[in-house]
Order: sequence, then C-alpha cells, then structure tokens
Amino acid sequence: MNIHYKSSDDDHLRSVLVERLRPIMAPDGTAGRYAHGHQLFSYCSLDRERLKAIELPCPLIGIMLRGRKEVWLGDTPHFFQPGTVFVLPAHVPMDIVNIPAGPTSSYESLLLEVPALPAGMAPLMGGEKTSTGDGHRQFRIPLDSDLVQTLVHAATGIASEALGDAVKAVRLTEVLTLLRPLAAARPLFEASLPDEVAWLIGSAPSEDWTVRRAADRLGLGASTLRRRLAIMGMSFRHILRIERLRAGQAALAAGASSLAAAEAAGYASRSHFARRYKESFGQSPSGRS
Repeated sequence: MNIHYKSSDDDHLRSVLVERLRPIMAPDGTAGRYAHGHQLFSYCSLDRERLKAIELPCPLIGIMLRGRKEVWLGDTPHFFQPGTVFVLPAHVPMDIVNIPAGPTSSYESLLLEVPALPAGMAPLMGGEKTSTGDGHRQFRIPLDSDLVQTLVHAATGIASEALGDAVKAVRLTEVLTLLRPLAAARPLFEASLPDEVAWLIGSAPSEDWTVRRAADRLGLGASTLRRRLAIMGMSFRHILRIERLRAGQAALAAGASSLAAAEAAGYASRSHFARRYKESFGQSPSGRS
C-alpha cells in the first residue's frame, strides 16, 4: 500500500502512522511493557506517571500512539502527542511524564531500543560531531511520507515471527538511513572513541593504519587520540589488532585460505597473522574447525 500526500501535512502523517501501527500493540486497557520483537516493545499506562532522573542505557526511537508524553531536561519541557516520532538519548538524566488520553483511556507508545548500529553503518565521527547543550537538545523527528512508510515497514517486520534476524536488521538500517541527517536523531549514531576507532579500522582492515591516520580521520591530533584512549583504558595498537583479527576470522569463515585471510586483515606476514590468531582464538588459522 503506497501513501501519497504532501509531507507538510503533519497531522495526516501522524494519523496514518498511529493507524498503521496500532495492530501490533498490546490489547487496550492492559498496562505494562510488552515485547514485540528484538528491542521492540510497547508501553502502556492507565494512570499519569512521572519518572524522575531517568537515564536510558541506550538510545531509542519512540512513537506516541495514545495520550501525551512530556520529557524534561532541567527546566526545559518537550511535549509529544499521538503520531509524534522522537529519539531519546542514552545516559542523559531526564524527567519523563506519561499522560493517558483521558479518565477512561490510556497512555501508549511504541519504542525501539538501538544499543548498537547495524553492521556497515558508521557512527558519527570527526566533523560530523557537534556539541549540543541539554537546553538546545531536540527530540522530535520531522515526518515525511517516506519515513512513515519505512517506520511501519520496520516495526511490523521486527514484530513478525516469520522474518529472520538478517531481514529485521535490514529494516532497522532503512530507518536509520533516513534518520541519519536529522539533528534530533544524533544520539542514535553517537559512539565512544574506542568504538569510532574500531569502526574506522574494521571498515578497511587491510589499510596501513597509524595513530596519525586514524586521528586525522577523527579530526583529532595523534597525541590527543592516544591520551583519550589511555584515559579509557585502551590503546590504538590493541584496537588495531582486535579489528584486524576479526577481519581475518570473517575471511576464514567465508572460505578464504589462511594466506588470503592474512592479506584481508592487513598482515604482510602470514606467520605473524597465524601467531596472533592462535593467541586470540586458541587455534591456528589452518587448523580451525
């Protein structure tokens, strides 16, 4: 079913989103949290509730379906009505108020946790990252017809028991691809510095990676990168080794020879690769099961 309307018609977009997502929700009048698939769940409350200083363990995408939600950062409120799509960040203290639609109705939202980006999707790095103070944070995602259809497609797919994990990952990737340019969606793509370095190396493990080269890509000085990794108990050399060995392991699992795997992982010496591989995985590349 294709939807055709002007993206500026926000009321209609929100109405369509609610209507098409309601079939996967929990039965009306049933309070609590209900899982609909991996990281996807709905939340229903029959009474007004205020959750103080909540810090989420990972960012999430939310869709209001009934009632209202208020999110407070300090003295700054953000209000969400049915059909509103929003992103909440991880590890940021927030007061959250869930308000039922009326005395005989409920509050309902559909929430998708995003603890990690799908394989192949880069976190925000270097010049993409900007500092946003809590008072200027935005949560609301602007709607258009493509996003509405993609959200519905993803939610129904993730909730389906007939679809495999690979297909569900694709559905999530489709949503994140549309959200990536949006300022309000930035928390979904934020990563720790070690994770940023790991993604860089993992995206091209055979390249001649140095601290300076990685730092340049991240918009940092080499000494700053070393220092910040050390503060977090990590080192560039350790991350480089782990990511290259993972690349070698993936190549072997795909049927590559130990020589080809060593090359894919960026090792000039097959014997060096084999030694490191055995230290990490307890067996030689040629003797893997």
